[in-house]
Amino acid sequence: MKRETMCVQAGWTPKNGEPRQLPIIQSTTFKYDNTEEMAMLFDLKKSGYFYTRLQNPTNDAVASKIAALEGGVGAMLTSSGQAANFYAVFNICEAGGHIVVSTEIYGGTYNLFNVTMRKLGIDCTFINQEASEEEIQKAFRPNTKALFGETISNPGCAVLDIEKFARIAHKNGVPLIVDNTFATPINCRPFEWGCDIITHSTTKYMDGHATQVGGCIVDSGNFDWDAQSDKFPGLTTPDESYHGLTYTKAFGKMAYTTKLVAQLMRDLGSIPAPQNSFLLNLGLETLHLRVQRHCENAQAMAEFLESDSRVAWVHYSGLKSDQHYELGQKYLPNGSCGVLAFGLKGDRNTAINFMDSLKLINIETHVADAKSCVLHPASHTHRQLSDEQLREAGIAPDLIRLSIGIENIDDLIDDVRQALDQI
Repeated sequence: MKRETMCVQAGWTPKNGEPRQLPIIQSTTFKYDNTEEMAMLFDLKKSGYFYTRLQNPTNDAVASKIAALEGGVGAMLTSSGQAANFYAVFNICEAGGHIVVSTEIYGGTYNLFNVTMRKLGIDCTFINQEASEEEIQKAFRPNTKALFGETISNPGCAVLDIEKFARIAHKNGVPLIVDNTFATPINCRPFEWGCDIITHSTTKYMDGHATQVGGCIVDSGNFDWDAQSDKFPGLTTPDESYHGLTYTKAFGKMAYTTKLVAQLMRDLGSIPAPQNSFLLNLGLETLHLRVQRHCENAQAMAEFLESDSRVAWVHYSGLKSDQHYELGQKYLPNGSCGVLAFGLKGDRNTAINFMDSLKLINIETHVADAKSCVLHPASHTHRQLSDEQLREAGIAPDLIRLSIGIENIDDLIDDVRQALDQI
């Protein structure tokens, strides 16, 4: 199936007499006729459902749809995008481990890796993704377990050179993990460029209507964990909590995903409610239509802003003047996303006055849904960082993140124009 058809049809195929729409299995538990069947489930010797913290039919159907869209072998939903990024790394990296991460990432993820995971004994080295392969190579250590980046960075809108990052990761015997939230599998499938694991905040474009918070991890099934068995003992040596089962031997290409569910979700429990997964699925059915409109609108807005003398700069890979235009043409030929970054001539107060003057576009701690919204990271999501730390994270103090929705673009441009007239 083509991706447009997958958005509508993948994940749930009803049998004769079953509901056409994905049902909400809002149940914590599942009944069995004898203890042996239940025991087989707990020993991972049989596939099935017994407790929603581990697996639920509604959640699994939506995870299967996202795996199909990305071209992966398996996927697991989480209760948030933050949980997805944490699980994706923690599944292969424990105390004493180390990861290499691009500085061009979402502020919440930056804090997760730089503060919280350090408390768990996992070290992190941040690198400039524009640096040469030789320079990035210097960040790797014998205990490095993964390389992490975002397809399109939030909020800076930088485009990741996925092939370069994959080459560096594999040279060091580690997987490349890419957060594909902004591009979505409609505009970019990182597995086709050498990525090994994909994460998503499904709260954003996949939902598209700001109705649920969620995340997803998708495994390509391509990384050879056994070839690097010393680096990844959690996957390649016996798990005593499952009677000595070894994930790579028992589950092959599904080893990483199975461990995510059977071990991390079992112990940490960041599951989405089946109701949330149902809402997410409704959003996925129109993802291919909405993404196209988001991109068309954002391109028009970027061109308008670039032509306005009151605007100091614009970052959007669809602009030929943008430093990531060539990478955008390579990885995102059908459009990037609906998010762009720009700065106004003036100071922080100029940005604040502009946003306060908007009427149609709302100030929100959100991004990437049907309704247009705006945010000044230095004043909101990243206000704990100094100007120097902001620049290190690839965020200019004057950066305004504008998320363009699917409204009529003339109305949106008119709103931005009248707000610019107020500064």
